[in-house]
Amino acid sequence: MRSQDHLCRMMRSPAWMLGALLAVLFVSTAAIAQMVPELSGPPQSMDEPGAEPIPKWVVDDVRKMRAYPDQPPVIPHSIEGYQLSVNTNRCLSCHKREFTQDSGAPMISVTHYLTRDGQMLADVSPRRYFCTACHVPQADVRPLVDNTFKDMSELGVKPAGSE
Repeated sequence: MRSQDHLCRMMRSPAWMLGALLAVLFVSTAAIAQMVPELSGPPQSMDEPGAEPIPKWVVDDVRKMRAYPDQPPVIPHSIEGYQLSVNTNRCLSCHKREFTQDSGAPMISVTHYLTRDGQMLADVSPRRYFCTACHVPQADVRPLVDNTFKDMSELGVKPAGSE
Protein backbone atom coordinates (compact mmCIF):
# COMPACT_ATOMS: atom_id res chain seq x y z
CA MET A 1 0.00 0.00 0.00
CA ARG A 2 2.80 2.37 0.85
CA SER A 3 4.31 1.98 -2.63
CA GLN A 4 0.94 2.86 -4.19
CA ASP A 5 0.65 5.98 -2.00
CA HIS A 6 4.20 7.00 -2.94
CA LEU A 7 3.37 6.51 -6.65
CA CYS A 8 0.16 8.59 -6.37
CA ARG A 9 1.98 11.41 -4.58
CA MET A 10 4.74 11.38 -7.19
CA MET A 11 2.20 11.55 -10.06
CA ARG A 12 0.58 14.59 -8.46
CA SER A 13 3.86 16.52 -8.15
CA PRO A 14 4.26 19.50 -10.51
CA ALA A 15 7.76 18.44 -11.55
CA TRP A 16 6.55 15.04 -12.75
CA MET A 17 3.65 16.62 -14.69
CA LEU A 18 5.99 19.15 -16.28
CA GLY A 19 8.39 16.37 -17.30
CA ALA A 20 5.57 14.30 -18.81
CA LEU A 21 4.26 17.33 -20.72
CA LEU A 22 7.72 18.11 -22.11
CA ALA A 23 8.18 14.50 -23.21
CA VAL A 24 4.82 14.53 -25.05
CA LEU A 25 5.66 17.86 -26.72
CA PHE A 26 9.07 16.59 -27.82
CA VAL A 27 7.65 13.39 -29.31
CA SER A 28 4.78 15.17 -31.10
CA THR A 29 7.11 17.89 -32.44
CA ALA A 30 9.46 15.28 -33.83
CA ALA A 31 6.57 13.45 -35.48
CA ILE A 32 5.24 16.63 -37.09
CA ALA A 33 8.71 17.63 -38.27
CA GLN A 34 8.99 14.36 -40.16
CA MET A 35 5.70 15.06 -42.03
CA VAL A 36 6.54 18.64 -43.14
CA PRO A 37 8.54 18.78 -46.39
CA GLU A 38 11.75 20.73 -46.45
CA LEU A 39 10.99 24.35 -47.23
CA SER A 40 14.38 25.39 -48.46
CA GLY A 41 15.81 24.55 -51.83
CA PRO A 42 17.91 26.07 -54.53
CA PRO A 43 17.66 29.85 -54.70
CA GLN A 44 15.04 31.04 -57.15
CA SER A 45 15.26 34.08 -59.39
CA MET A 46 13.17 37.01 -58.21
CA ASP A 47 12.95 38.48 -61.73
CA GLU A 48 9.49 38.74 -63.25
CA PRO A 49 9.11 36.97 -66.58
CA GLY A 50 8.20 39.14 -69.55
CA ALA A 51 4.51 39.33 -70.44
CA GLU A 52 3.22 38.01 -73.73
CA PRO A 53 2.21 40.76 -76.16
CA ILE A 54 -1.49 41.58 -76.14
CA PRO A 55 -3.08 39.89 -79.17
CA LYS A 56 -4.74 41.92 -81.88
CA TRP A 57 -8.53 41.76 -82.09
CA VAL A 58 -10.14 40.46 -85.26
CA VAL A 59 -11.98 43.53 -86.58
CA ASP A 60 -12.80 42.58 -90.18
CA ASP A 61 -16.61 42.68 -89.66
CA VAL A 62 -16.93 39.32 -91.41
CA ARG A 63 -19.42 36.94 -89.80
CA LYS A 64 -17.66 33.84 -88.50
CA MET A 65 -18.89 30.30 -88.94
CA ARG A 66 -20.20 28.79 -85.71
CA ALA A 67 -18.31 25.84 -84.25
CA TYR A 68 -21.42 24.04 -82.96
CA PRO A 69 -25.19 24.34 -83.52
CA ASP A 70 -26.33 26.62 -80.66
CA GLN A 71 -23.13 28.63 -80.29
CA PRO A 72 -23.77 32.35 -79.75
CA PRO A 73 -22.31 34.33 -82.67
CA VAL A 74 -18.92 35.90 -82.02
CA ILE A 75 -18.45 39.66 -82.25
CA PRO A 76 -16.56 40.42 -85.51
CA HIS A 77 -15.60 43.97 -84.56
CA SER A 78 -13.87 45.83 -81.76
CA ILE A 79 -15.93 46.59 -78.67
CA GLU A 80 -13.17 48.52 -76.93
CA GLY A 81 -14.70 51.51 -75.17
CA TYR A 82 -18.26 50.18 -75.45
CA GLN A 83 -20.31 51.00 -72.40
CA LEU A 84 -22.24 48.03 -71.08
CA SER A 85 -23.91 48.78 -67.77
CA VAL A 86 -27.33 48.62 -66.16
CA ASN A 87 -28.19 52.01 -67.68
CA THR A 88 -26.47 51.77 -71.09
CA ASN A 89 -25.89 49.06 -73.67
CA ARG A 90 -24.02 50.32 -76.75
CA CYS A 91 -24.59 47.01 -78.60
CA LEU A 92 -28.31 47.71 -78.77
CA SER A 93 -27.73 51.03 -80.59
CA CYS A 94 -26.99 48.96 -83.75
CA HIS A 95 -28.36 45.45 -83.14
CA LYS A 96 -31.78 46.25 -81.68
CA ARG A 97 -34.67 45.45 -84.02
CA GLU A 98 -35.59 49.06 -84.81
CA PHE A 99 -31.99 50.17 -85.57
CA THR A 100 -30.76 47.38 -87.87
CA GLN A 101 -32.10 48.95 -91.05
CA ASP A 102 -29.90 52.06 -90.66
CA SER A 103 -26.85 50.37 -89.13
CA GLY A 104 -26.72 47.30 -91.37
CA ALA A 105 -25.95 45.18 -88.31
CA PRO A 106 -27.68 41.83 -87.85
CA MET A 107 -30.72 41.98 -85.62
CA ILE A 108 -30.48 40.25 -82.26
CA SER A 109 -32.37 36.99 -82.09
CA VAL A 110 -36.06 37.04 -81.21
CA THR A 111 -35.14 34.75 -78.30
CA HIS A 112 -33.58 37.81 -76.65
CA TYR A 113 -37.09 39.30 -76.34
CA LEU A 114 -38.52 36.30 -74.45
CA THR A 115 -38.90 35.93 -70.70
CA ARG A 116 -37.85 32.78 -68.92
CA ASP A 117 -41.47 31.61 -69.21
CA GLY A 118 -41.56 32.18 -72.99
CA GLN A 119 -43.60 35.40 -72.90
CA MET A 120 -42.73 37.94 -75.64
CA LEU A 121 -41.53 41.36 -74.42
CA ALA A 122 -41.47 44.72 -76.23
CA ASP A 123 -37.83 45.24 -75.26
CA VAL A 124 -34.78 43.04 -74.69
CA SER A 125 -35.21 40.67 -71.77
CA PRO A 126 -33.19 41.66 -68.69
CA ARG A 127 -31.60 38.19 -68.66
CA ARG A 128 -30.25 38.82 -72.20
CA TYR A 129 -29.23 42.46 -71.68
CA PHE A 130 -25.51 41.91 -70.96
CA CYS A 131 -24.34 40.75 -74.39
CA THR A 132 -20.76 39.86 -73.46
CA ALA A 133 -21.99 37.19 -71.07
CA CYS A 134 -22.40 34.99 -74.20
CA HIS A 135 -20.97 36.90 -77.16
CA VAL A 136 -17.23 37.54 -77.28
CA PRO A 137 -14.85 39.33 -79.63
CA GLN A 138 -12.16 37.20 -81.27
CA ALA A 139 -8.41 37.65 -80.90
CA ASP A 140 -5.96 36.68 -83.62
CA VAL A 141 -4.20 33.90 -81.70
CA ARG A 142 -3.38 30.24 -82.19
CA PRO A 143 -5.98 27.99 -80.49
CA LEU A 144 -4.88 26.47 -77.18
CA VAL A 145 -6.30 23.10 -78.26
CA ASP A 146 -6.57 21.85 -81.82
CA ASN A 147 -10.17 21.62 -83.00
CA THR A 148 -11.04 18.17 -84.37
CA PHE A 149 -14.77 18.89 -84.72
CA LYS A 150 -16.38 17.51 -87.88
CA ASP A 151 -19.78 18.68 -89.03
CA MET A 152 -22.38 16.00 -89.72
CA SER A 153 -22.21 16.78 -93.44
CA GLU A 154 -18.48 15.93 -93.38
CA LEU A 155 -19.22 12.60 -91.68
CA GLY A 156 -21.45 11.45 -94.53
CA VAL A 157 -24.76 11.84 -92.71
CA LYS A 158 -27.48 12.68 -95.23
CA PRO A 159 -30.47 14.88 -94.44
CA ALA A 160 -33.69 13.03 -93.64
CA GLY A 161 -35.75 12.21 -96.74
CA SER A 162 -32.83 12.57 -99.16
CA GLU A 163 -32.65 8.81 -99.86
